[in-house]
Amino acid sequence: MRKMILQCGVLALSLLAANVMAAVSPEEAAKLGTTLTPVGAEKAGNADGSIPAWTGGIPKNAGAVDSKGFLADPFANEKPLFVITAATVDKYKDKLSEGQVAMFKRYPQTYKIPVYPTHRTVNLPPEIYESIKRSALNVHAINDGNGLENFTGNRYYAFPIPKSGVEVLWNHITRYHGGNLRRIITQATPQTNGSYTPIRFEEEVAVPQLIPDMDPVKGANVLTFFKQSVTAPARLAGNVLLVHETLDQVKEPRLAWVYNAGQRRVRRAPQVAYDGPGTAADGLRTSDNFDMFSGAPDRYDWKLVGKKEMYIPYNSYKLDSPTLKYDDIIKAGHINQDLTRYELHRVWEVIGTVKPSERHIYAKRHMYIDEDSWQVALVDHYDGRGQLWRVAEGHAQFYYDHQVPAYTVETLYDIIAGRYIALGMKNEEKSSFVFGFAAKAADYTPAALRSEGVR
Repeated sequence: MRKMILQCGVLALSLLAANVMAAVSPEEAAKLGTTLTPVGAEKAGNADGSIPAWTGGIPKNAGAVDSKGFLADPFANEKPLFVITAATVDKYKDKLSEGQVAMFKRYPQTYKIPVYPTHRTVNLPPEIYESIKRSALNVHAINDGNGLENFTGNRYYAFPIPKSGVEVLWNHITRYHGGNLRRIITQATPQTNGSYTPIRFEEEVAVPQLIPDMDPVKGANVLTFFKQSVTAPARLAGNVLLVHETLDQVKEPRLAWVYNAGQRRVRRAPQVAYDGPGTAADGLRTSDNFDMFSGAPDRYDWKLVGKKEMYIPYNSYKLDSPTLKYDDIIKAGHINQDLTRYELHRVWEVIGTVKPSERHIYAKRHMYIDEDSWQVALVDHYDGRGQLWRVAEGHAQFYYDHQVPAYTVETLYDIIAGRYIALGMKNEEKSSFVFGFAAKAADYTPAALRSEGVR
Protein backbone atom coordinates (compact mmCIF):
# COMPACT_ATOMS: atom_id res chain seq x y z
CA MET A 1 0.00 0.00 0.00
CA ARG A 2 2.82 2.40 0.88
CA LYS A 3 4.50 1.64 -2.46
CA MET A 4 1.23 2.27 -4.31
CA ILE A 5 0.73 5.62 -2.55
CA LEU A 6 4.29 6.62 -3.42
CA GLN A 7 3.77 5.67 -7.07
CA CYS A 8 0.53 7.65 -7.21
CA GLY A 9 2.32 10.65 -5.70
CA VAL A 10 5.10 10.46 -8.26
CA LEU A 11 2.50 10.20 -11.06
CA ALA A 12 0.64 13.22 -9.72
CA LEU A 13 3.83 15.26 -9.58
CA SER A 14 4.72 14.16 -13.10
CA LEU A 15 1.32 15.26 -14.38
CA LEU A 16 1.66 18.57 -12.54
CA ALA A 17 5.08 19.13 -14.11
CA ALA A 18 3.66 18.27 -17.51
CA ASN A 19 0.90 20.82 -17.06
CA VAL A 20 3.38 23.48 -15.97
CA MET A 21 5.34 22.92 -19.17
CA ALA A 22 2.25 22.42 -21.36
CA ALA A 23 1.25 24.41 -24.44
CA VAL A 24 -1.53 26.96 -24.04
CA SER A 25 -5.22 26.19 -24.49
CA PRO A 26 -7.05 26.83 -27.79
CA GLU A 27 -8.94 29.67 -26.08
CA GLU A 28 -5.70 31.35 -25.05
CA ALA A 29 -4.08 30.76 -28.45
CA ALA A 30 -7.10 32.48 -30.04
CA LYS A 31 -5.83 35.76 -28.55
CA LEU A 32 -3.02 35.72 -31.13
CA GLY A 33 -4.11 38.18 -33.82
CA THR A 34 -7.00 39.55 -31.73
CA THR A 35 -6.14 41.15 -28.38
CA LEU A 36 -2.53 40.13 -28.94
CA THR A 37 -0.50 40.64 -32.09
CA PRO A 38 0.17 37.45 -34.11
CA VAL A 39 3.53 37.08 -32.29
CA GLY A 40 2.06 37.54 -28.80
CA ALA A 41 2.67 41.22 -28.03
CA GLU A 42 0.00 43.50 -26.58
CA LYS A 43 -1.83 44.99 -29.52
CA ALA A 44 -3.00 48.04 -27.58
CA GLY A 45 -0.86 51.08 -26.95
CA ASN A 46 -0.02 52.38 -23.49
CA ALA A 47 -2.13 54.72 -21.38
CA ASP A 48 -0.65 58.04 -22.51
CA GLY A 49 -0.20 57.07 -26.17
CA SER A 50 3.59 57.30 -26.12
CA ILE A 51 3.57 53.66 -27.24
CA PRO A 52 1.01 53.41 -30.06
CA ALA A 53 -1.22 50.45 -30.81
CA TRP A 54 0.20 47.85 -33.22
CA THR A 55 -1.65 48.25 -36.52
CA GLY A 56 0.20 45.73 -38.67
CA GLY A 57 3.73 47.14 -38.81
CA ILE A 58 5.13 49.02 -41.79
CA PRO A 59 4.63 47.83 -45.39
CA LYS A 60 7.25 46.05 -47.51
CA ASN A 61 7.59 49.20 -49.65
CA ALA A 62 8.12 51.55 -46.69
CA GLY A 63 11.28 52.90 -48.26
CA ALA A 64 13.67 52.63 -51.18
CA VAL A 65 16.17 49.75 -51.40
CA ASP A 66 19.50 50.57 -53.08
CA SER A 67 21.46 48.36 -55.46
CA LYS A 68 23.36 46.74 -52.57
CA GLY A 69 20.22 45.97 -50.59
CA PHE A 70 20.55 48.76 -48.02
CA LEU A 71 17.26 50.22 -46.83
CA ALA A 72 16.20 53.84 -46.79
CA ASP A 73 15.25 55.20 -43.37
CA PRO A 74 11.45 55.56 -43.29
CA PHE A 75 11.81 58.03 -40.41
CA ALA A 76 14.72 60.09 -41.72
CA ASN A 77 12.87 63.38 -41.24
CA GLU A 78 12.13 62.83 -37.56
CA LYS A 79 13.97 64.68 -34.82
CA PRO A 80 14.53 63.39 -31.28
CA LEU A 81 11.78 64.16 -28.79
CA PHE A 82 14.56 64.71 -26.26
CA VAL A 83 18.12 63.58 -25.59
CA ILE A 84 19.06 61.97 -22.28
CA THR A 85 22.45 63.07 -20.96
CA ALA A 86 24.40 62.57 -17.77
CA ALA A 87 22.81 65.78 -16.47
CA THR A 88 19.25 64.52 -17.01
CA VAL A 89 19.56 60.74 -16.59
CA ASP A 90 17.99 60.70 -13.11
CA LYS A 91 14.75 62.01 -14.62
CA TYR A 92 14.46 58.99 -16.91
CA LYS A 93 16.18 56.16 -15.07
CA ASP A 94 12.91 54.34 -14.33
CA LYS A 95 12.83 53.55 -18.06
CA LEU A 96 16.53 52.69 -18.36
CA SER A 97 18.47 49.62 -17.32
CA GLU A 98 21.06 49.79 -14.57
CA GLY A 99 23.68 49.27 -17.26
CA GLN A 100 22.49 52.22 -19.32
CA VAL A 101 22.61 54.46 -16.23
CA ALA A 102 26.13 53.18 -15.55
CA MET A 103 27.18 54.20 -19.07
CA PHE A 104 26.29 57.81 -18.27
CA LYS A 105 28.45 57.64 -15.16
CA ARG A 106 31.34 56.01 -17.05
CA TYR A 107 31.21 58.44 -19.99
CA PRO A 108 29.42 61.57 -18.68
CA GLN A 109 30.72 63.87 -21.41
CA THR A 110 29.98 61.74 -24.48
CA TYR A 111 27.33 59.10 -23.82
CA LYS A 112 23.77 60.12 -24.68
CA ILE A 113 20.46 58.50 -25.57
CA PRO A 114 18.44 60.31 -28.26
CA VAL A 115 14.79 59.32 -27.85
CA TYR A 116 12.55 59.41 -30.93
CA PRO A 117 8.82 58.79 -31.48
CA THR A 118 7.89 55.12 -31.11
CA HIS A 119 7.05 53.11 -34.23
CA ARG A 120 5.91 49.49 -33.97
CA THR A 121 7.33 48.50 -37.32
CA VAL A 122 7.58 44.71 -37.03
CA ASN A 123 5.40 42.35 -39.04
CA LEU A 124 6.12 38.87 -40.37
CA PRO A 125 5.08 36.77 -43.38
CA PRO A 126 1.69 34.98 -43.09
CA GLU A 127 3.29 31.53 -43.00
CA ILE A 128 5.33 32.56 -39.95
CA TYR A 129 2.17 33.67 -38.17
CA GLU A 130 0.66 30.25 -38.90
CA SER A 131 3.78 28.61 -37.45
CA ILE A 132 3.52 30.74 -34.31
CA LYS A 133 -0.06 29.68 -33.62
CA ARG A 134 0.95 26.05 -34.16
CA SER A 135 3.76 26.51 -31.66
CA ALA A 136 1.37 27.98 -29.10
CA LEU A 137 -0.90 24.94 -29.33
CA ASN A 138 1.70 22.20 -29.50
CA VAL A 139 5.16 23.04 -28.16
CA HIS A 140 6.15 21.81 -24.70
CA ALA A 141 9.31 22.57 -22.75
CA ILE A 142 11.20 19.46 -21.62
CA ASN A 143 14.37 18.78 -19.61
CA ASP A 144 13.56 21.47 -17.04
CA GLY A 145 12.79 23.96 -19.79
CA ASN A 146 16.05 23.38 -21.67
CA GLY A 147 14.60 21.52 -24.64
CA LEU A 148 11.50 21.66 -26.85
CA GLU A 149 9.00 18.96 -27.76
CA ASN A 150 6.56 18.98 -30.72
CA PHE A 151 8.49 21.86 -32.30
CA THR A 152 8.05 20.73 -35.90
CA GLY A 153 7.58 22.12 -39.41
CA ASN A 154 8.59 25.78 -39.70
CA ARG A 155 10.04 26.16 -36.23
CA TYR A 156 9.63 29.71 -34.95
CA TYR A 157 8.67 31.39 -31.66
CA ALA A 158 8.20 28.38 -29.41
CA PHE A 159 6.12 30.17 -26.75
CA PRO A 160 4.26 33.22 -28.09
CA ILE A 161 2.24 33.32 -24.86
CA PRO A 162 5.03 32.60 -22.35
CA LYS A 163 4.51 31.54 -18.75
CA SER A 164 8.11 31.57 -17.53
CA GLY A 165 11.42 33.33 -18.01
CA VAL A 166 12.99 30.48 -19.97
CA GLU A 167 10.03 30.49 -22.37
CA VAL A 168 10.60 34.18 -23.09
CA LEU A 169 14.25 33.40 -23.79
CA TRP A 170 13.25 30.55 -26.11
CA ASN A 171 11.27 33.03 -28.21
CA HIS A 172 14.45 35.02 -28.76
CA ILE A 173 16.41 31.87 -29.61
CA THR A 174 13.75 30.55 -32.02
CA ARG A 175 12.77 33.84 -33.63
CA TYR A 176 12.48 34.33 -37.39
CA HIS A 177 15.75 35.31 -39.14
CA GLY A 178 14.37 35.37 -42.66
CA GLY A 179 15.10 31.74 -43.49
CA ASN A 180 18.51 31.06 -45.03
CA LEU A 181 20.66 34.16 -44.60
CA ARG A 182 24.08 35.32 -45.82
CA ARG A 183 25.86 38.39 -44.58
CA ILE A 184 29.25 40.12 -44.62
CA ILE A 185 29.88 42.00 -41.40
CA THR A 186 32.67 43.72 -39.50
CA GLN A 187 33.58 43.52 -35.83
CA ALA A 188 35.64 46.04 -33.89
CA THR A 189 37.25 45.83 -30.45
CA PRO A 190 38.57 49.36 -29.90
CA GLN A 191 41.29 50.25 -27.45
CA THR A 192 40.44 52.88 -24.85
CA ASN A 193 41.65 55.60 -27.24
CA GLY A 194 39.30 54.38 -30.00
CA SER A 195 41.90 52.74 -32.26
CA TYR A 196 40.87 49.39 -33.72
CA THR A 197 41.56 46.77 -36.36
CA PRO A 198 38.45 45.68 -38.29
CA ILE A 199 37.67 41.95 -38.24
CA ARG A 200 35.67 40.90 -41.28
CA PHE A 201 33.37 37.87 -41.33
CA GLU A 202 31.38 36.14 -44.04
CA GLU A 203 28.53 34.26 -42.38
CA GLU A 204 25.71 31.93 -43.30
CA VAL A 205 22.70 30.82 -41.28
CA ALA A 206 20.60 27.99 -42.71
CA VAL A 207 17.58 26.18 -41.28
CA PRO A 208 17.04 22.43 -41.83
CA GLN A 209 13.50 22.81 -43.16
CA LEU A 210 14.83 25.01 -46.00
CA ILE A 211 17.60 22.62 -47.07
CA PRO A 212 15.96 20.30 -49.66
CA ASP A 213 18.49 17.44 -49.37
CA MET A 214 18.67 17.50 -45.56
CA ASP A 215 18.30 14.10 -43.88
CA PRO A 216 15.16 14.57 -41.73
CA VAL A 217 16.63 12.45 -38.93
CA LYS A 218 19.84 14.48 -38.86
CA GLY A 219 17.95 17.76 -38.92
CA ALA A 220 15.35 16.79 -36.31
CA ASN A 221 17.26 18.24 -33.34
CA VAL A 222 19.00 21.07 -35.23
CA LEU A 223 17.58 24.57 -35.03
CA THR A 224 20.13 26.21 -37.34
CA PHE A 225 23.40 25.59 -39.15
CA PHE A 226 25.88 28.46 -38.79
CA LYS A 227 29.09 28.99 -40.72
CA GLN A 228 31.52 31.87 -40.18
CA SER A 229 34.63 32.57 -42.25
CA VAL A 230 37.19 35.19 -41.23
CA THR A 231 38.40 37.15 -44.27
CA ALA A 232 40.37 39.98 -42.63
CA PRO A 233 42.84 40.87 -41.23
CA ALA A 234 45.42 38.70 -43.00
CA ARG A 235 46.68 37.07 -39.79
CA LEU A 236 43.22 35.56 -39.17
CA ALA A 237 41.98 35.12 -42.73
CA GLY A 238 41.02 31.58 -43.68
CA ASN A 239 39.78 30.42 -40.28
CA VAL A 240 36.28 28.93 -40.46
CA LEU A 241 33.78 28.03 -37.75
CA LEU A 242 30.88 25.60 -38.25
CA VAL A 243 28.10 25.21 -35.67
CA HIS A 244 25.14 22.86 -35.54
CA GLU A 245 22.82 24.64 -33.11
CA THR A 246 20.75 21.93 -31.44
CA LEU A 247 17.29 22.37 -29.98
CA ASP A 248 17.93 20.38 -26.82
CA GLN A 249 21.55 21.08 -25.88
CA VAL A 250 21.26 19.04 -22.69
CA LYS A 251 20.36 15.94 -24.68
CA GLU A 252 22.74 16.78 -27.53
CA PRO A 253 25.20 19.64 -26.89
CA ARG A 254 25.96 22.21 -29.58
CA LEU A 255 28.27 20.70 -32.21
CA ALA A 256 31.09 22.94 -33.40
CA TRP A 257 34.21 22.58 -35.54
CA VAL A 258 36.98 25.01 -36.44
CA TYR A 259 39.24 24.98 -39.48
CA ASN A 260 42.57 26.60 -38.59
CA ALA A 261 44.19 27.97 -41.74
CA GLY A 262 47.68 27.97 -40.21
CA GLN A 263 47.50 24.31 -39.22
CA ARG A 264 45.27 23.30 -42.15
CA ARG A 265 43.31 21.09 -39.81
CA VAL A 266 39.67 20.71 -38.81
CA ARG A 267 39.13 20.26 -35.09
CA ARG A 268 36.13 19.85 -32.83
CA ALA A 269 35.54 23.06 -30.87
CA PRO A 270 33.69 22.37 -27.61
CA GLN A 271 34.84 25.78 -26.34
CA VAL A 272 32.41 27.48 -28.75
CA ALA A 273 29.63 27.50 -26.17
CA TYR A 274 28.60 29.17 -22.91
CA ASP A 275 31.45 31.40 -21.65
CA GLY A 276 34.04 30.18 -24.13
CA PRO A 277 35.77 33.11 -25.86
CA GLY A 278 34.04 34.74 -28.83
CA THR A 279 35.76 34.63 -32.22
CA ALA A 280 38.54 37.24 -32.54
CA ALA A 281 36.90 39.22 -29.73
CA ASP A 282 40.02 40.06 -27.72
CA GLY A 283 38.37 38.55 -24.65
CA LEU A 284 35.52 41.08 -24.75
CA ARG A 285 32.64 38.68 -25.30
CA THR A 286 31.69 35.08 -24.67
CA SER A 287 30.32 32.61 -27.20
CA ASP A 288 26.83 33.00 -25.78
CA ASN A 289 27.03 36.81 -26.04
CA PHE A 290 26.67 36.35 -29.81
CA ASP A 291 23.22 37.44 -31.05
CA MET A 292 22.81 39.07 -27.60
CA PHE A 293 22.24 35.55 -26.25
CA SER A 294 22.66 32.24 -28.02
CA GLY A 295 23.06 28.61 -27.11
CA ALA A 296 21.74 26.53 -24.25
CA PRO A 297 19.88 28.19 -21.36
CA ASP A 298 20.55 25.32 -18.93
CA ARG A 299 23.22 26.93 -16.70
CA TYR A 300 20.80 29.56 -15.39
CA ASP A 301 17.58 29.80 -13.48
CA TRP A 302 15.43 32.25 -15.46
CA LYS A 303 13.01 34.41 -13.48
CA LEU A 304 10.21 36.17 -15.33
CA VAL A 305 9.80 39.58 -13.70
CA GLY A 306 7.09 40.81 -16.06
CA LYS A 307 6.75 43.66 -18.55
CA LYS A 308 7.86 47.25 -18.37
CA GLU A 309 8.32 50.28 -20.63
CA MET A 310 11.91 51.13 -21.53
CA TYR A 311 13.99 53.20 -23.91
CA ILE A 312 15.65 50.65 -26.17
CA PRO A 313 17.61 50.90 -29.45
CA TYR A 314 15.09 50.63 -32.29
CA ASN A 315 14.63 51.36 -36.00
CA SER A 316 18.38 51.94 -36.32
CA TYR A 317 18.40 52.72 -40.04
CA LYS A 318 20.68 55.74 -39.65
CA LEU A 319 23.34 53.54 -38.02
CA ASP A 320 23.18 51.16 -41.01
CA SER A 321 23.61 53.82 -43.69
CA PRO A 322 26.07 52.88 -46.50
CA THR A 323 27.20 56.50 -46.54
CA LEU A 324 28.93 55.93 -43.18
CA LYS A 325 32.45 54.65 -42.65
CA TYR A 326 33.32 52.46 -39.72
CA ASP A 327 35.43 55.32 -38.37
CA ASP A 328 32.20 57.36 -38.17
CA ILE A 329 30.71 54.73 -35.86
CA ILE A 330 33.61 53.50 -33.71
CA LYS A 331 34.68 56.04 -31.11
CA ALA A 332 36.57 55.92 -27.81
CA GLY A 333 34.48 54.36 -25.04
CA HIS A 334 31.34 53.64 -27.08
CA ILE A 335 29.90 53.91 -30.56
CA ASN A 336 28.86 57.30 -31.91
CA GLN A 337 25.60 57.86 -30.06
CA ASP A 338 24.62 60.67 -32.47
CA LEU A 339 23.92 57.91 -35.00
CA THR A 340 21.70 55.91 -32.67
CA ARG A 341 17.94 55.92 -32.20
CA TYR A 342 16.04 54.87 -29.07
CA GLU A 343 12.30 54.50 -28.67
CA LEU A 344 9.92 53.71 -25.82
CA HIS A 345 8.75 50.10 -26.11
CA ARG A 346 7.30 47.41 -23.87
CA VAL A 347 9.80 44.71 -23.00
CA TRP A 348 9.78 41.43 -21.13
CA GLU A 349 12.10 41.56 -18.12
CA VAL A 350 13.92 38.31 -17.35
CA ILE A 351 16.72 37.68 -14.83
CA GLY A 352 19.06 34.73 -15.29
CA THR A 353 21.01 33.57 -12.21
CA VAL A 354 23.65 30.86 -12.46
CA LYS A 355 22.49 27.63 -10.85
CA PRO A 356 24.42 26.59 -7.71
CA SER A 357 25.61 23.46 -9.52
CA GLU A 358 26.89 25.35 -12.60
CA ARG A 359 29.53 27.94 -13.46
CA HIS A 360 29.72 30.89 -15.85
CA ILE A 361 31.72 34.13 -15.82
CA TYR A 362 28.41 36.00 -15.73
CA ALA A 363 26.76 35.16 -12.41
CA LYS A 364 23.65 37.11 -13.40
CA ARG A 365 22.17 38.37 -16.67
CA HIS A 366 19.39 40.96 -16.49
CA MET A 367 17.62 40.87 -19.86
CA TYR A 368 15.04 43.02 -21.60
CA ILE A 369 13.32 41.50 -24.64
CA ASP A 370 11.25 43.53 -27.13
CA GLU A 371 7.63 42.32 -27.17
CA ASP A 372 7.07 42.92 -30.91
CA SER A 373 10.11 41.04 -32.26
CA TRP A 374 11.18 38.84 -29.30
CA GLN A 375 14.71 40.13 -29.85
CA VAL A 376 16.84 40.79 -26.78
CA ALA A 377 17.27 44.57 -26.68
CA LEU A 378 19.37 45.14 -23.53
CA VAL A 379 21.38 42.93 -21.17
CA ASP A 380 23.20 43.87 -17.98
CA HIS A 381 25.86 41.28 -17.04
CA TYR A 382 27.11 40.86 -13.46
CA ASP A 383 30.22 39.09 -12.22
CA GLY A 384 30.52 36.63 -9.32
CA ARG A 385 30.80 39.49 -6.81
CA GLY A 386 27.49 40.92 -7.94
CA GLN A 387 29.21 43.87 -9.64
CA LEU A 388 27.89 45.21 -12.94
CA TRP A 389 30.46 44.22 -15.55
CA ARG A 390 29.23 44.39 -19.13
CA VAL A 391 26.32 46.21 -20.76
CA ALA A 392 24.88 44.97 -24.06
CA GLU A 393 22.69 46.91 -26.47
CA GLY A 394 21.13 45.40 -29.58
CA HIS A 395 20.62 48.19 -32.11
CA ALA A 396 17.75 46.75 -34.12
CA GLN A 397 16.12 47.53 -37.41
CA PHE A 398 13.27 45.95 -39.33
CA TYR A 399 14.13 44.74 -42.85
CA TYR A 400 10.74 45.74 -44.19
CA ASP A 401 11.40 44.49 -47.73
CA HIS A 402 11.78 40.93 -46.40
CA GLN A 403 9.71 41.31 -43.19
CA VAL A 404 12.62 40.34 -40.93
CA PRO A 405 13.66 41.94 -37.60
CA ALA A 406 17.42 41.86 -37.04
CA TYR A 407 20.34 43.66 -35.44
CA THR A 408 22.19 46.50 -37.13
CA VAL A 409 24.99 46.47 -34.55
CA GLU A 410 25.42 44.59 -31.28
CA THR A 411 27.49 46.43 -28.69
CA LEU A 412 28.91 45.03 -25.46
CA TYR A 413 30.52 47.55 -23.12
CA ASP A 414 32.97 46.53 -20.40
CA ILE A 415 32.20 49.10 -17.72
CA ILE A 416 35.26 48.13 -15.68
CA ALA A 417 37.91 47.98 -18.42
CA GLY A 418 36.55 50.88 -20.45
CA ARG A 419 36.58 48.88 -23.68
CA TYR A 420 33.86 47.44 -25.88
CA ILE A 421 33.05 45.28 -28.87
CA ALA A 422 30.80 46.25 -31.77
CA LEU A 423 29.62 43.41 -33.99
CA GLY A 424 27.53 43.39 -37.16
CA MET A 425 28.52 46.57 -39.02
CA LYS A 426 28.21 46.31 -42.80
CA ASN A 427 28.20 49.95 -43.93
CA GLU A 428 31.36 49.56 -46.05
CA GLU A 429 30.56 46.07 -47.39
CA LYS A 430 29.50 45.15 -50.92
CA SER A 431 25.99 44.18 -49.91
CA SER A 432 23.46 44.17 -47.13
CA PHE A 433 21.91 40.90 -45.92
CA VAL A 434 21.09 38.31 -48.57
CA PHE A 435 17.93 36.38 -47.70
CA GLY A 436 16.73 33.10 -49.15
CA PHE A 437 19.89 31.62 -50.67
CA ALA A 438 19.83 27.95 -51.77
CA ALA A 439 21.58 25.83 -49.12
CA LYS A 440 22.88 22.28 -49.47
CA ALA A 441 23.35 19.80 -46.64
CA ALA A 442 26.93 19.02 -47.71
CA ASP A 443 27.94 22.64 -47.05
CA TYR A 444 27.44 22.20 -43.30
CA THR A 445 29.66 19.21 -42.65
CA PRO A 446 33.17 19.20 -41.13
CA ALA A 447 34.50 17.88 -44.46
CA ALA A 448 33.37 21.08 -46.18
CA LEU A 449 35.44 23.33 -43.90
CA ARG A 450 38.83 22.71 -45.51
CA SER A 451 37.72 24.00 -48.92
CA GLU A 452 36.02 26.96 -47.25
CA GLY A 453 39.19 27.91 -45.39
CA VAL A 454 41.73 28.08 -48.21
CA ARG A 455 43.57 31.39 -47.96
